[in-house]
Amino acid sequence: MDVLGYLRLVRRHWWIVLITVMLAVGAAALVTVRTPPRYQATVTFFVTTPSQGVTDAYQGSLFLQQRVKSYGDLLTSDRLAQSVVADAPLGLTADQVRSRITTSATIGTVLLKATLTDTDQTRALKTTEALATKFTELVRKVETPADGKAPPIKIEVVSGPRVTSSPVSPQPVRNLILGGLLGLLAGVGLAVLRGLADVRMRDATALQRVTGSPLLGEIPFESGARTAPLIVGDAATSARAEAVRKLRTNLRFVDVHEPARVIAVTSALQGEGKTTMACNTAIALAEAGWRVLLIDADLRRPKVADYLGLDGGVGLTDVLVGDVQVGDVVQRWGEKSLLVLPSGAAPPNPSELLGSKAMSDLLVALRESADIVVIDTAPLLAVTDGVVVAVQADGALLITQQGRTSRGQVAAAARSLSSVSVRLLGCVLNMAKVGKTDAYQYETYKVVVPPAPAAVPADRAETARRGAQSAEENRTQELTRLSR
Repeated sequence: MDVLGYLRLVRRHWWIVLITVMLAVGAAALVTVRTPPRYQATVTFFVTTPSQGVTDAYQGSLFLQQRVKSYGDLLTSDRLAQSVVADAPLGLTADQVRSRITTSATIGTVLLKATLTDTDQTRALKTTEALATKFTELVRKVETPADGKAPPIKIEVVSGPRVTSSPVSPQPVRNLILGGLLGLLAGVGLAVLRGLADVRMRDATALQRVTGSPLLGEIPFESGARTAPLIVGDAATSARAEAVRKLRTNLRFVDVHEPARVIAVTSALQGEGKTTMACNTAIALAEAGWRVLLIDADLRRPKVADYLGLDGGVGLTDVLVGDVQVGDVVQRWGEKSLLVLPSGAAPPNPSELLGSKAMSDLLVALRESADIVVIDTAPLLAVTDGVVVAVQADGALLITQQGRTSRGQVAAAARSLSSVSVRLLGCVLNMAKVGKTDAYQYETYKVVVPPAPAAVPADRAETARRGAQSAEENRTQELTRLSR
């Protein structure tokens, strides 16, 4: 996966990053509040030795630089800590004094700095003052020769002792910034891991890769589609309707040399929107002037008649068992060239019925009576009905809901079609999240429906009535042709 892929994962799981940063900042704030303030007292010593001439001064400087390193250890020795505690009652033990002292020596110089950290500002200063006095005495005592001559080393206090006026720790701003940065890094890592572990179908690129078929459509999610699934009325000018029209165009030109006239619409699982897509695709094709026949071949859980508001009591099942002729049960929907064959009564053996010779003969007859036949079938992973119908069609259209179906389930559905040599025309990512830029582009360029026209004069009304009567006669002739 490239960098852009990781960035997409972080963007998709932005809430993980936000929560992690908030927790980290909260933890940093809690630690800052609960940490007692600490003050630092410092004192700087200058180490020198009597010298004569330039040569003696140079040799003495080298000697002192080596000596300063030893004095750093001497500042944190038990002997010095015990003498500091014995000199003044500070409420600290020798080990506590020693643990509070840190030393530093500037390279190339003979300056030695001692820093003492304490939660009590006054005690820090008093302890440092005692430390400076006792350290000078200890060095003098240690460096004094046995014969009582003057010691070759001299230590002087050149800075301090002084204590900071404000606490050196905790530092709220630094802690909060550091906590936020650590939380950001942890959140990004968790978001990437969550994205890599998420096996659900999240984008169109992954859908194409898993199915090995072209992406024919990416239908955006609309909250109102649950109550108004069809792209008619106000929904006809929505972004979802325009996406279905793009699907219509891509579907018609997916293979110019071998166009599909009988299309099985299916999905891997139930509830991915295959029936809605079958209905809307048929409506969009009919809007373009094609003679379209929509068949509800999902005999177990038919929904087409409910979506279109038709009577589904008699339909495909009754035709296949020979009880009625297809022309008697096909229903016209709306004012478009769209005919609908409902599912009819629920049979006890839907798979055998859909795979029968009667079904094959019916599709051959309907192929000649309509420009395009759209068949709504059952989910592929639930039952075998969908595969049985897809084998008899010119190709299948696989519908996948974004964020619901796993990559493994989509791959299994594609394999179930390829195993019986079904031509997978393409895939559709349903209920997809569309970027604000794409949504804005459509909103600024969508068709504005003009207001309703005024009342039609009497002569025009008579003309419209005659046109409707002529359309009804054409419908009767078409149904008669289908029944033959």
